[in-house]
Parts: sequence; structure tokens; C-alpha cells
Amino acid sequence: MSWKDTYQSWMERVDLEPGLKKELDQLAGEDTDLEEAFYAPMEFGTAGMRGVMGPGINRMNIYTVRQATEGLANFMDELDEKTKQQGVAISFDSRYHSKEFAHEAAHVLGAHHIPSFVFDDMRPTPELSFTVRHLHTYAGIMITASHNPKQYNGYKIYGPDGGQMPPVDSDKITAYIRKVTDIFDVPVADEHELRQNGLLTLIGENVDEAYLAKVKTITINPDLIKEYGADMKLIYTPLHGTGKVLGNRALQNAGFNDFTMVPEQATADPEFITTPFPNPEFPQTFDLAIKLGKKQNADLLVATDPDADRLGAAVRRPNGEYQLLTGNQMAALMLNYIVTARQENGTLPKNAVAVKSIVSSELATKIAEAHGVGMVNVLTGFKFIADQIQHYETTHEHTFVFGFEESYGYLVKPFVRDKDAIQGIVMLAEIAAYYRKQGKTLYDGLQDLFAKYGYYAEKTISKDFPGVDGKAEMANLMTKFREERPTDFAGQEVTALEDFEKQVTTFADGTSRKIALPVSNVLKYQLKDGTWIAIRPSGTEPKIKFYVGTVGSDNAIAQKKVADFEKAIDKFIEA
Repeated sequence: MSWKDTYQSWMERVDLEPGLKKELDQLAGEDTDLEEAFYAPMEFGTAGMRGVMGPGINRMNIYTVRQATEGLANFMDELDEKTKQQGVAISFDSRYHSKEFAHEAAHVLGAHHIPSFVFDDMRPTPELSFTVRHLHTYAGIMITASHNPKQYNGYKIYGPDGGQMPPVDSDKITAYIRKVTDIFDVPVADEHELRQNGLLTLIGENVDEAYLAKVKTITINPDLIKEYGADMKLIYTPLHGTGKVLGNRALQNAGFNDFTMVPEQATADPEFITTPFPNPEFPQTFDLAIKLGKKQNADLLVATDPDADRLGAAVRRPNGEYQLLTGNQMAALMLNYIVTARQENGTLPKNAVAVKSIVSSELATKIAEAHGVGMVNVLTGFKFIADQIQHYETTHEHTFVFGFEESYGYLVKPFVRDKDAIQGIVMLAEIAAYYRKQGKTLYDGLQDLFAKYGYYAEKTISKDFPGVDGKAEMANLMTKFREERPTDFAGQEVTALEDFEKQVTTFADGTSRKIALPVSNVLKYQLKDGTWIAIRPSGTEPKIKFYVGTVGSDNAIAQKKVADFEKAIDKFIEA
């Protein structure tokens, strides 16, 4: 069927959900928007699905949510009855339709006699990951578009270990989803009947308490917090999202009593009225926190994105201004403190290992090596860090002590198998207390790391490819880099090209070596001066991301190198 045929079939439905019908009527004559909404089904990958809300097969709505859940339910129907009856935990964020989508998913599962455990209100993504493990459910569903603007929503599936479904299982689920050809014909059960039959259970405070009890265990030095952290001034903003449910309680439980939530952003608001891009990577999200921080002379400002899996921070400089930390800088501070403090109190395992993504900073590797801790690189996506944790728990080959991605995602303890900003808030506050004891700030602590290990600088550059042709344009650009093979960037020779799709590293002298990681459409160039440049299409958005990581003898040199390499990337794209 053409997009026009699919669109017409929606227009002809007399039982179309009224809100979607109204939106569809408003789109009449807007062929570009209609084609984008109807030209192809939403893609469901290893990170689930994410997109603009509205009518259409390529939009987030109750019908595409039902279709995705029907795929999961059909997959679970093949399990033995005992495993199937473990059920599915479901959580959701503060976005429009999130609670509705969560309950629609439960209704589809209930039609298959699969129990669901649905939170009574919004909860963070990391708590959903914890809940799968805590309640021993077979799967989890998180309704969220994470840090995207208000027009978006999304759907993520978690496996029995609490991590996002691994590629093998997610591919099977995707195949089942594609078999659901009539998304209007997915059976749904009545909520009242499901509640009466015990197939839909509401959960809430009991799970919150269990999760917060675990978060309390990440503190390494309670005496330090008691002496230097209790009256340390903190500013926290949940950016209108789920962090407000648990973030303040986690800080209080750890002993941090002098903190203030940014009042304008402490409201769960699906409009994200104070910040159209609720992403703690963006400086604008900190405007209100910085204003309040200056008023209170706060030591640390922290922000969580709407589903509280990503953490951003700003630290006070000697001149009283606040500087935003990058995801890599926060990770370096966390890893350095964790291994240093655990060595001092004798709790650092001899086989300790940290895990990071292949596009994250090498500063963390240097820190790990200096403390005798291993560093393992995995593909981008926190599920790959979760896979490593599971592997180590099975083989006892290593003991996990920290995991991170440059995109502001961190995990201190593995009772969660996804990035966890609630853990991150507590750990970063403890680190601030650690430097306060020395008469320093977190900014000073970062400068100490640079002075010791080198001035590392990184940048992520996103190129957007919206619309119907976006996917093809992204594929063409990846092909250009793969086949034309630049031999240098900004005058620095490419010494090796790691092609994770072909699973081979090719060196400048023509020799090669196999890459022992799963297949992924990623290219990573190693340059003569130690710089690396990586390229990968986003798994959830129509964009290609370019990553630059370099090091210099001082910050100015490192930043200039980043700027030069960014220009070189643009030059190659335009050639």
C-alpha cells in the first residue's frame, strides 16, 4: 500500500480514537507531514522505538503501542507457562499520553493472560530496570522519549536481567511486531477485569523503598558526608520529569540535607515549559539552576532528564561562575573517586573492572590503569554494559565497579542494569564533599585530573537527517566514509580504521585484525597524535553522530584540536 492508501484507511475508520481523529482532520492537505506519518511503520530496534506522537503508522499512538506490545506478548506466548506468568513490569514518564500508553500495553498483555505490574504514577527508567529484577518479572516496558522535546514519546523493552532486550531477543520481538499487519485488530482486555483477575497490579511505594534502600548502599564514605556534605549547598532540577519522585529522597537518605529543587522545574509538566529541549547536555537547561545557585552560593548543580537516566552537572569556578561538566568529565571524576576511596577503605576488588562505550573518553582508561583497574570497551548502548555485568556475575572473571557512556549515563552499582541518574546524583554529591574536605570544588578536582593525566577534550557532533529521505541520506554518508576512507583529518594521519560493521581493524600498513565485538554500523578512526574520531547513526533519532576525542598539553590546545577536527569532518562531508 502507498502512504496515501494507508492514510485513507485511517480516515475511513469510524472507531478511530477521537483525539487522533481530530489531529488527522487538522493534517488534511499537509501532504509532507502526512507522508512522514504514513509512509512506513515505526522502526523497532534494539533500543525500542521513539518518535513524534500523532496519527499514523510512523507515529507514537495507542495503535503503534498496541502493535509493539502484541509482538512482545506473542514472543512470550512461546515461553513455558511458569516463565510467562512472571509477567511484565511497566513504568512511564511525565510526557503526554505516557500513562495511557503504559495501560494500553497492560491491556494487550492481559488479553494474552500475561500479568503486568504497572506503577501508580510516573517513575524513572532506572527504577523500572530495578523493578524487573526486584519482582523477577520476565520483561519490562518503559514509556519514555528520554530527553527528546515534548512532541516525542517512546517505548523500550527490558529483559529478565533488567537490561534492555539483547539483540537476539529484540530481533525476534521485532519479527513478531511485523507480523501484526492490522494494528486496529490487536486484542485488548478491560482494565477493570484485569484488576479483578490479578492480571494487572498497581505498584508504587513498596518498590520505591526497596530501590532507595539499594541506592543508599552506593555511598562509600558516610562519615565524609556527615562531616562535609550535610550542610553542603546543592541545587537539583528534575527538568519537569520523574527525578522529582526519588531524587530528593535519595539525597536525604545519603545525608545531604541542604539542597533545593529548582521550583519552576519541579513540576511534572509534559510541555517542559521552561526548557523546550529537556536534555542536561544543553546549557539552557541549567539557566534557572545557575540563577538559584548564585543566589545560594551552591557548591554543585545537578539536573536529570525527564526519565532520570541521564545526569548533567555544573560546578562553581573560582570566579563564582558555573561551568557545565561534560558527560566524560563527570565519568572521570566518578571513576577516580570510586577507585581511590575504595582502595583507601579496602573494598576495591583485585579483579575490579570498569566498562565504557567505544565513543567515550580515554581519560577514564588512564585513571583506571593508574589504579590497577581494568577498562573494557563495548558498543554504544547501555545494554552492552549490562551484558558485561551479567557475564562477570556468571564467570567471576571480573567485578564491576563502574560503567558509563559519554552521553551522560552512569552506573555505580549493578542492582540497576541501565544508566541511573539517581545513583549519579548521590555519588556526585559525595565527590563534591570529598573535594570540599580538601578545600576544593569539583572544578578544582577536574583540573587536578587534567594536570595528572593530560588535558582530554571530547565533542559529539550531530547531523540531522529528517523526513522521508533521511534514512537513505544517512546510509549514503556512512557509505562515503566507509568506501572513500579518508587518510587524514586536519593533517593528522589515520593510523587505523575500526569498522565495527565488518568487524575488522585495518592499519595504515595494510595489515588487519578482527574486532571481537558484535556487528554494528560504526566507524572509528585512530589518528597519529592519539586522537580518535567515531561515526555512527543514532539508534533512536534521524541523525548521524560524530565523536572526537583528543588530548593536549593544556586545555586551549586540546580545544583547538577538537575544533580543527570538526572542520575536517565537515570538509570531508562536503567534498
